[in-house]
Amino acid sequence: MDEAIEQGEAAYFCHVSVHGLMLARDDPQMAASLERADLALPDGMPVVWALRALGERISDRVYGPTLMELYCERCAEAGRSIWLYGGANEAALDSLRAALAARFPSLRIAGSFSPPFRPLDEAEEADLVARINADGPDVVWCGLGAPKQELWMARMRDRLEAPALSGVGAAFDFLSGRVAQAPPWMGRNGLEWLHRMSREPRRLGPRYLRHNPRFLAAFARQLADERRPGR
Repeated sequence: MDEAIEQGEAAYFCHVSVHGLMLARDDPQMAASLERADLALPDGMPVVWALRALGERISDRVYGPTLMELYCERCAEAGRSIWLYGGANEAALDSLRAALAARFPSLRIAGSFSPPFRPLDEAEEADLVARINADGPDVVWCGLGAPKQELWMARMRDRLEAPALSGVGAAFDFLSGRVAQAPPWMGRNGLEWLHRMSREPRRLGPRYLRHNPRFLAAFARQLADERRPGR
């Protein structure tokens, strides 16, 4: 992200969970969005463990909320500005702005917007692009959740002048304090999904019960295929 900002590049970064991977298997647009990303980062420990088993040298996950928190601190120290796109509503976004301002008093929040729960029309999208470009942020944090944030970043990458976009999912809710994060030991042991499902069973239960077994099956097939003699 430093490199993108310093060189004025057009880069976007995706934090990929089991949910995101399974969506990419079903949706060619989501798959293309991940493939176009400058970095597709493992957001959860199950993805890290799978990658390790497949031979990748990965020490830990790159958790979206943690990255956002650390990089906002870095931006505050360096005098860089951020833009916030997402959140449940404007009140939730106000809570995030207040939390970030309290945590990092010198952080410059150039602008923010919580979009409606529907696609923006062409005029609304053009207004949004003009607004973000006029504000001139170094980083645009996108908290729409998968697959909306990945599709949005891929579509907007060539229209926005901000050098770095990062999709961080539920980070807006966590950093604002609206939603409690899982205890660290659950995150380290790949159980964050269980914590989140216990808090929102109706919304997240079907997602995890559908995608987790599919992920395990897909991983097992890939692992067996790559370990076949001759591969």
